[in-house]
Amino acid sequence: MKRFRKVVFIVAYKRKNSKIKYLTLKRKLHWTGWEFPKGGINSGENLIKTVKRELKEETGQIPINIKRYSKTGKYLYKKKLADRPNIIGQTYILFSAELPDKKIKIDKNEHSSFKWTDYETALTLLTFSNKKRCLKIVNKDLLNTFK
Repeated sequence: MKRFRKVVFIVAYKRKNSKIKYLTLKRKLHWTGWEFPKGGINSGENLIKTVKRELKEETGQIPINIKRYSKTGKYLYKKKLADRPNIIGQTYILFSAELPDKKIKIDKNEHSSFKWTDYETALTLLTFSNKKRCLKIVNKDLLNTFK
């Protein structure tokens, strides 16, 4: 039976000198390009716990603030993934998470590098349009929140 994997998208950011910086990760597992932290929801795991676990795994950080958005989406994988039999794509729920200004420790199995960037640079770096749309939603919200 073919199915979709349920995941959280996490637009991770920090505030530095009254500016917002976004964390982008260079993906190397399954595809190559730039993304935000994301990850699968484990059976029986609530969404906030998933966000915290994924951020710890992919950045080494524990978030300061987490916010859930009403944005959800669905997409198909571009190819079959050997480690995800019968999974044809993912459905996602959008979150933002403020991270402390500490050293990022990426998961070397999934990512090769990271960058803290401003909004415009992050928008340019992101590989997929669904992630660009998520960034736009979070950036607009953060600009209104931090006024």
